[in-house]
Amino acid sequence: MAFPVSPSHSDQQRRAFWLRHLHQWHWISSALCLTAMLLFAVSGITLNHSAQIQAHPRILKKAVHLPAPVLQQLKQAQRDDSQTLPENVRDWLKSQLAIRVEQQVPEWTPEEVYVALPRPGGDAWLRIGLGDGALEYELTDRGWIAYINDLHKGRNTGVVWNYLIDAFAVLCLIFCMTGFFLLKMHAKNRPSTWPIVVFGVVLPMLLALTFIH
Repeated sequence: MAFPVSPSHSDQQRRAFWLRHLHQWHWISSALCLTAMLLFAVSGITLNHSAQIQAHPRILKKAVHLPAPVLQQLKQAQRDDSQTLPENVRDWLKSQLAIRVEQQVPEWTPEEVYVALPRPGGDAWLRIGLGDGALEYELTDRGWIAYINDLHKGRNTGVVWNYLIDAFAVLCLIFCMTGFFLLKMHAKNRPSTWPIVVFGVVLPMLLALTFIH
């Protein structure tokens, strides 16, 4: 003969189920977004104090002439109004000068081709004269602090990094929401839970309303 399950026992089973799954989602999301949270926390501090942190940019310059066959291919690309530099030109730049152009769109004029090469933590550009094949390249490196600041903002980081930021943001939301529900389930035995939560919500709002105009 089956005995009916008491409501209290049913409630305990339901509570145990949610606690188990919330803990699981909480630790998994925290593990996956740990590196990103550390990166964004550190870069948040450096961005907030960017005026006090002095940068010492390093500038690298290169000046060479393109070989005649490579220059001819570049001229042909100009006549074809190409949206990118020819693949063999990109390969030559990468192998001979360690310059990665990838799929950046060049700016063509009758005299030269100019390619902007922005990057996190710095900047770079490339100019090639179409008459004589004279190449000028300049790279500005503003240091690792500028690099992580740009990673924080998603500045000049490309599509893949932007998608990664979105993924980490979703993981952080999961981490926060599961943490909130865990707080709720443990609040009965922790009387200070809700006063601390309210304080954490109200304090930023008061500071924003009082000091930000």
